[in-house]
Order: sequence, then structure tokens, then C-alpha cells
Amino acid sequence: MKVLVTGGAGFIGSHLVERLLAEGYSVVVIDDFSTGRKENLLGIQGFEKLEVFEVDITDRNALEEVFPIVDWVFHLAGKADIVPSIESPCMYYETNVTGTLNILQCSVSNGVKRFIYAASSSCYGIPQHYPTPETADISPRYPYALTKYLGEELVKHWGEVYKLPVISLRLFNVYGLRSRTTGAYGAVFGVFLGQKLKGKPFTVVGDGEQSRDFTYVTDVADAFYQAAKSSQSNLILNVGSGSHYTINKLVGLLGGDVINIPKRPGEPDCTFADVALIQKELGWQATVSFEDGVKNMLDNIDHWSDAPVWDEEAINAVTKTWFKYLS
Repeated sequence: MKVLVTGGAGFIGSHLVERLLAEGYSVVVIDDFSTGRKENLLGIQGFEKLEVFEVDITDRNALEEVFPIVDWVFHLAGKADIVPSIESPCMYYETNVTGTLNILQCSVSNGVKRFIYAASSSCYGIPQHYPTPETADISPRYPYALTKYLGEELVKHWGEVYKLPVISLRLFNVYGLRSRTTGAYGAVFGVFLGQKLKGKPFTVVGDGEQSRDFTYVTDVADAFYQAAKSSQSNLILNVGSGSHYTINKLVGLLGGDVINIPKRPGEPDCTFADVALIQKELGWQATVSFEDGVKNMLDNIDHWSDAPVWDEEAINAVTKTWFKYLS
């Protein structure tokens, strides 16, 4: 069986590619390497069942030239981060919406049997209920969240109209090895591990009692695999750990000094997925504990040696747009 992973050189995508190859599938990766890293595929380069194409999903003509006849498509390619999406919304729309449309059209044209979409729990905005179910109100607070949700709506519609068997996985806070180390200020693990390596204090937003549904990346890759293997379709499913953990707990596990910086507007105090539906429909649940996941990252902390070191002044400068538009 042959499968396609868009964004397969990225953080989550590369783990999924490894999992699929280990299960015996032939894998085609499409990635423009704007955020994905060739280094993420070093351990599997030369694998006879792996093909890699450097293509931008917004380039429909180039995409059609390389789009293979495959059984499954895992669509993970997209632009992330909050501040850049506020500053460049058109670019985010082009990639996360038009790019998704292009992948859907190619999938329909090539008779794809399963289409799994990497959606975002940011579509819930600041939820009213915890744990948050898939039926919660949709309230995206910034262009990244909106464009990922619009992509999800396209996936759902193509499933209904063109009978493409689709499943949308709303990912919560994914962490683990190969998470991005460079680029925009964003994910807390990249910020904190870069600071720890350089002996700098952790910049904790607010009082640190906000909590996140941290889910380890290999568990997330398994959720994609189980979704594709299942006979279910036209589903939207949360992917979370089954719990949530405060930033103060994370800091305690990492070990180091702390400085507190102002709380940011538009961020929920808690993210916590209701995972009852994915457990029911796919029999999936996370298996890596938060403590084990953090330890694994600390054991491999040199991966973050090229991460930018953020201090309070640098964070204030780069998040001005955040406060300007989301306050």
C-alpha cells in the first residue's frame, strides 16, 4: 500500500512517516521545506519505500505533476504560529486554505481511499467547557486558527460532496522530539529548552497556572495511523492526552529559574480535550505520560542547541502585534 504525507519533513509529519515505514507502507513525502527539515528524515533517507518531493502545496501545477496514485493521504502541511498569521494573513490563507483545496482536488482526481486532515484545536478559541468536546462552539481568535478551521470545513465538504472518506483530527498541544527550534516565537517547549541550554530563566506567561493538554508526538502519529486504518469516515475527532498540565508543572520538571511576563490576550487559561469520541470511534488513547515525554526531551536537549534564546525584552518586541490586535 502506498501513502502520501504532506508536510512529511515537519515535526509531526516526520514521526508519522517513520511509523508508516515501520508498518511496511510505501511513503511519499511532499514538503516545501519552509519549516520542515531535511534533518528530520535523516534516519530514514535511502529507505527504498520512501520518496520525497520538494513542492509547495499552493503551486497547483507543480503539485499535480508529482501527486502519486496512493491509497491514503495524510495532510499535515500548513503554516503555524499566531503572530506571523496576524502579520501575514494572506500567506496563511493561501497555504492553509487554498493549499488544502489543492490537496483535496488532487486526492479526488487520483481516487484516494482515505484522507486524514491535521486540524487545530485553536478553532475553539477560549472554550466555555472543559474538557472541550468536538461539539463546542467554534470561535477562532486569530488568522492561523481561522485558516486551519476553513481548511477543515473544506475537508468536511469534499467528504460529503465528492464521497472522499475523510477524518479530521483536531490536535491539541503536541510536543516531543523534532519540534521546531527556529523561526517565530511560539511553542513553549522550544522557548524553554532554548533558555535552559543557555542557563537563562524561563519566561513564564502570567502566573504559570494556565494549563495545556500536552500530547506526545508519537501518540499523535499513532492517532493518524489509527484513523487511516479504521473504517470510519466523515468524523471530526479531538486528539489529546486525556489530561492537562500547568506551565508551573512543566517548569518544575525542566528545573530552572523563572521570570514572569505579562499574560497575553486571546489565550485560554486551559486547553483540555474531551477524548471520549476518539476512544469510542478509533479505540485510541495516549500512552506516553507527561513526565516521560518531558524526560525524553531533556535527554535529547542538544536538539534545541540552535533554538533562539528569548528574553523578556525580545518577547515584548515580537509580540507587539499580538497585544495590538488581540487585546
